[in-house]
Amino acid sequence: MQLFIDTNILLSFYSLNQDDLDELNKIIEAIESNQITLLLTDQIINEFYRNREQRIDGAIKALRAQTFNTQFPQLCEDYPEIDILRNALKHHEQAHAALVAKILVDIKAKTLKADRIIQSLFRLGKQLTPDLTTIEQAKLRMSVGNPPGKNNSLGDAINWESLLNETLAGEDLYFITGDKDYCSALNDDDFSDFLLTEWYNRKQTQIYFYKRLSSFCKEQFPEITLASARDKDFLIRDLVTSQSIANTQTAIAKLSHYNEFTAAQVNSIVGAALSNRQVGWSIEDDKVKSFLRSIVTNNQQYLDPASLSAIEGLLN
Repeated sequence: MQLFIDTNILLSFYSLNQDDLDELNKIIEAIESNQITLLLTDQIINEFYRNREQRIDGAIKALRAQTFNTQFPQLCEDYPEIDILRNALKHHEQAHAALVAKILVDIKAKTLKADRIIQSLFRLGKQLTPDLTTIEQAKLRMSVGNPPGKNNSLGDAINWESLLNETLAGEDLYFITGDKDYCSALNDDDFSDFLLTEWYNRKQTQIYFYKRLSSFCKEQFPEITLASARDKDFLIRDLVTSQSIANTQTAIAKLSHYNEFTAAQVNSIVGAALSNRQVGWSIEDDKVKSFLRSIVTNNQQYLDPASLSAIEGLLN
């Protein structure tokens, strides 16, 4: 199996929990046992390291910003518990500072758990180094407007030309990316028809397209179980930005496979129903109505009174 993982997917490893990262070791084992040939381009590796710190920066800023208010009303001073609380907050601040300092050391040393996984992938992958011919082909692709690529950037074009020129003929390609430059203009769940045709004409094989690593694992390596939280977030985003009743029905059909949602996810789903006309109009569909009703019934505690009243009115 030839597998290509785009940079945006590799960077998402920093958002995975520790259990998911442990599961990714099974992909490394599959590469080591030659079940998978991981295809890497110089562009992917360089792009990853160019964007690594930026991707981590958001999480570190959020961690640093986590503080408790140490100011209390004067009436609290008459109670002995206030000293216990202040002492606990002092220990919290010390532990918080120590945690941030240790993480910063590991970030600089590239020894975060996600770093170790990615370094193993880079070590075991088959590296495709573009020659001058490949680069010139990428430039021509960009100049005539053929996908993939955007904003006069050669990166995606170099990746694609490298895959065309240096991979084995007669073997299917499994392609994981969240980049819409590779997607069909008609449906971004499908791969670009132009690229599929070009690939087949050159290789006489198929491309199997996945927008998320979890989808690939579920279909090809079901023994690798990744958490579904990020999948739900992507589907909810699709619902919030839906531009048609058909897109709404598709997103909700996929979301219906999940039973649990966080408070933020519940509010996003309800917000989509209240503010996006395509979602609101879709309530006439029995499956859409049933899903939204279950969301409201099972998660009322997460909704403010105004939102709860509005969604119940819409459903009724």
